Amino acid sequence: MQHLSNKIKIILAIILLITIASVIYRVTQKEPELPKMTVSEKKARFRALIVPAVNIVYTKLMARYEEVKTTLEAGKTNAEIERLKVEYKVTTNEKLLMALKPSPKSITIAQAAIESSWATSRFFRVANNIFGVWSFDEDEPRVAALKKRGDKTIWVKKYPSIEDAIYDYYRTLGRSGAFAAFRQARMQTNDPFILVTKLDHYSEKGSLYGEELISIIKFNKFNKYDAD
Repeated sequence: MQHLSNKIKIILAIILLITIASVIYRVTQKEPELPKMTVSEKKARFRALIVPAVNIVYTKLMARYEEVKTTLEAGKTNAEIERLKVEYKVTTNEKLLMALKPSPKSITIAQAAIESSWATSRFFRVANNIFGVWSFDEDEPRVAALKKRGDKTIWVKKYPSIEDAIYDYYRTLGRSGAFAAFRQARMQTNDPFILVTKLDHYSEKGSLYGEELISIIKFNKFNKYDAD
């Protein structure tokens, strides 16, 4: 009888340990939650998080663009330029410049606002994914969406930082065939209200997406950041 009692105690102890471990795991894995905020508080938080990061990435990308442009206009090339041609899947100098020129900051900020619900979306909170960029590579850091499309799991990229997410956004606009018309227009104008009309392939909303971007840029005066 004493032997049986000891076995029961051991089993109960194991169950207790498993329960404690399960609770600890759920607590440590719990996704970050945001406090309730007013609209103005949410937008202020968004600007504080996103605008400085956009400024940093844009400045670096514009400096790179100007450096490459200067080298190419001098009739020269170098290893870095040839590497960039491979990365951006282009064969001519003209198309490389089209790929490297960063679009106005106002567009980037407005898209970030839409795609992340003003930096409150789950994808942003757990993965720094400010633009809702999907992942099709199981070997890269990523997180699963809570809802499926039919029986398929949707994955989005997970970034080390907000700046990494912004850099990848610019890289996507520079590489994807879906944004060829956008890149061409970007070489002709820096007017965000013209350029956003070429982003209909970015969203399932189609042409309505550009209209939404125009509205957000105007209402929130995001175009003031283009003068910085």
